[in-house]
Amino acid sequence: MTNDVAIIGVGMHPFGRFDKTAMQMGTHAIRAALADAGLEWKDIQFAVGGSWEIANPDAIVGMMGLTGIPFTNVFNACATAASATEAVADAIALGKYDIGIAIGLDKHPRGAFTVDPTLVGMPKWYGENGQYLTTQFFGMKANRYIHEHGISPQTLAKVAAKNYRNGVLNPNAFRRKPIDEQAILDSPMLNYPLTHMMFCAPDEGAAAVIMCRADLAHKFTAKPVFVKAVEVRTRTYGAYEVNTTYAPVQEVAAPSVFAARAAFEKAGIGPEDVGIIQLQDTDAGAEVIHMAEAGFCADGDQEKLIADGATEIGGSMPVNTDGGLIANGEPIGASGLRQLHELVHQLRGTAGDRQVPGNPTAGFALLYGAPGTAGATVVSL
Repeated sequence: MTNDVAIIGVGMHPFGRFDKTAMQMGTHAIRAALADAGLEWKDIQFAVGGSWEIANPDAIVGMMGLTGIPFTNVFNACATAASATEAVADAIALGKYDIGIAIGLDKHPRGAFTVDPTLVGMPKWYGENGQYLTTQFFGMKANRYIHEHGISPQTLAKVAAKNYRNGVLNPNAFRRKPIDEQAILDSPMLNYPLTHMMFCAPDEGAAAVIMCRADLAHKFTAKPVFVKAVEVRTRTYGAYEVNTTYAPVQEVAAPSVFAARAAFEKAGIGPEDVGIIQLQDTDAGAEVIHMAEAGFCADGDQEKLIADGATEIGGSMPVNTDGGLIANGEPIGASGLRQLHELVHQLRGTAGDRQVPGNPTAGFALLYGAPGTAGATVVSL
């Protein structure tokens, strides 16, 4: 028999660029999550933390208080936070602990995603021959996808503009100014069809999520959010993914497809039951692709859905209501916990000006990390 798991506290340090260390931002997020749950650091029984830049996130206990708790470090590129969330949720579900915290923190310099491929375990030649991750590979992937499924560059601009608008409503966002579609299309072309303003930026920030046994949750919050599933998957042989295998490229689904399917199966609900969605939008093309990969529409349907406003805050399938990566930027270890922060506030009805109407009862988050690791999370009331 396993325990159900609930989220009882969420906290964030704003995303952007700051004159402080990643550890300092991490402690800010932890304290915010503790305050949200009405707990003290001494109440936390264990922690899992993740970062790209920080080799030992566990050192944060020296700033929070040396209580002797177990602390496990994880790293799975942009899927790091899903891995941390899964580790905390599983430990509570299996009865090892009652209350734990997942922490993500990072501090990236400008250009961090395009300078040195070896930082994420890829060979140096990968960047030297023009295939490096954020601009080159994802540009090629988006180019292939929009060609095959009849999606226009104007639709990608609509995605980015929507996320910038949502970022204006989010006090924790990095980019908080609206940018119209034409300005996005007119910004420098980095790799067709993706222009400069269709990409997220490396930046700084931290986020934390506190979980507990579900039967204890009402001691801490009147509206707990339950973790129904967290699933992580890697790419399969021959898939068209970053740093792929040497096999011929085949029509093999991306790891995000398998992660999403597994999460929905475990949660016992489907995409049609989800009222609030967070998708990895390293670039505008990624958000479009992940809409289909996660099962929210068929390939090619995005053009009409986005034109009709389905992914807007007031639409039928709101996506990245906090501005996503495009508005928030990406401190890698913290990004997925930012997604959960947004889902929890949306399900509680406390998202303020960006609150989705209709009282959503279930949320979904998808992370995609190089070289091909995806994490999918389903939460509900």
